[in-house]
Amino acid sequence: LPPAVFPLSCAVQNYSWGKVGLESEVAKLVSTSDPLVQIQPDQPYAELWMGAHPRGDAVIRDNRIPQKTLGQWIADNPACLGAKVKDAFQGRLPFLFKVLSVNTALSIQAHPNKELAAKLHAQFPEHYPDDNHKPEMAIALTPFEGLCGFRPVEEIVSFLQTVPELRALIGEVAAEQLERSGSDDPRGVSAALRVCFTRLMKSEKKFFVDQLNTLVKRISQEAAEGKDISGSNGDLLLRLHSQYPGDIGCFTIYFLNLVRLEPGEAMFLGANEPHAYLQGDCVECMACSDNTVRAGLTPKFIDVLTLCEMLNYTPAPSSSKIFPATQSQLDPSIYLYDPPVPDFAIMRIEIPASIKLYLVSAVDSASILLVIQGMAVGTSTAAASEMTLRRGSVLFISANESISLHLASPDGMLLFRACCLL
Repeated sequence: LPPAVFPLSCAVQNYSWGKVGLESEVAKLVSTSDPLVQIQPDQPYAELWMGAHPRGDAVIRDNRIPQKTLGQWIADNPACLGAKVKDAFQGRLPFLFKVLSVNTALSIQAHPNKELAAKLHAQFPEHYPDDNHKPEMAIALTPFEGLCGFRPVEEIVSFLQTVPELRALIGEVAAEQLERSGSDDPRGVSAALRVCFTRLMKSEKKFFVDQLNTLVKRISQEAAEGKDISGSNGDLLLRLHSQYPGDIGCFTIYFLNLVRLEPGEAMFLGANEPHAYLQGDCVECMACSDNTVRAGLTPKFIDVLTLCEMLNYTPAPSSSKIFPATQSQLDPSIYLYDPPVPDFAIMRIEIPASIKLYLVSAVDSASILLVIQGMAVGTSTAAASEMTLRRGSVLFISANESISLHLASPDGMLLFRACCLL
C-alpha cells in the first residue's frame, strides 16, 4: 500500500503586511523545519499555507509517492479524506490551514456567505474567484490583535461625541439616528448602524482625508502634551495612520471592536462579519475559498458598496468575539475549537513533559498536523518510514490513520491539528 501519512513542504506567501525575516513566526517555522531554506532578513514572511489550494499546494516530502503535491495526491486517492468528508465536499479537502505573521494591518474585510459568493463570482469572477463561503478561525500563537464585529452602540455613540471629525463624516442626521436608537429595538439599532457605517465608507475622498488629517494632527498634539488620548482611541488611530496614511480604514476603529487574544485564545469569523487583523502571529483555518470583500487599509481592489450591503450590523462587546476551546474528556491534552460550520475544526494538542509516548489518534477525516514546539519521532503503520518531527514540521494524515509520537524534547510538545468533524 502507498503511504497514507507523510510530511509536507508548505507554500510561503510574502505579502507586504507580513513580519520581516526571522521576526516572523512563519519564517522561524520554515527555517527550523528545513535548515536548507535561506531566510531573507528584509523579506516579509506573511503566511504559511498548509493544504491543497491551487495557489499554494503543499509539496509531498516522500520519494516513494509518485504525486508531487498534496492536491494531486488527494485527487488520485480521494478515500483518504474519509467517506463522509469525500461525499460532502466533492472529493476535495474542505479547509486550508495557515500560520499568519502580521506586522501591519490587513484590509478591513468580510467574507460572503454561500449565496452571495455564488452571485459575486458569477458577476465579477476576476475579483471573486470561486463560489464558496469563507468562514475562518484564528488562534493566537503570540499576543494577537484584530478588529472584529461592531462595538456596542454606547461605545460608538461615545466616539461620535468625542471625535468631531468622525461626526462630520457621518453627518448630524445619521449620528442622531444612532444616538436615539434604543436597545429595545435591535432592528432599529442595526438599521441606524448600517446608515452610519455606509455614510462613513462612502464619504468623498477629499473630505475624509481632510478630516483624517485634522484628527491625526489633533491627537498627535494631545499625545505630545501628555494628555489622555484613549477617549479618541488615539494610539490605534496613530498606528494605523502611520501604516496607511489617508485611508478610510483608519476611521473604522470607532465602529469595530478591538479584540486582543492571548496565546491559545481564538476568534471565529462567520460570514459577513467585518474584521481586520492588526498584529501578532496565529494559526488560522478556513473553508477553501479566496472570496474577500475589502474596503480600506489596503491597496487591493475595494468594493465598498458590496461590503456595506452584506455586513452583519449586530453590535456586541469584544469579549463575545473570543471563541472558547473545550478540553477533550477522552484526552486531556486536546483542546478542541469546533466552529458552527462543517468545513473545519482545530485541535490544540499540549503534550506535557511527563509523557514520552503519545498517540495522535485516528479521526474520520483527513487532517494536517503542525508542530509549534518540541521534538519527536513519529511512527505509523501508514507511513513509509519513521518521521522526525520538530518545530515547523507539517504532516498529512489520511482519515482513520494514527501516529505514535516518541517524544525527544524535555518540555513536551505543542501541536495544532486541522480536520473536518462531520
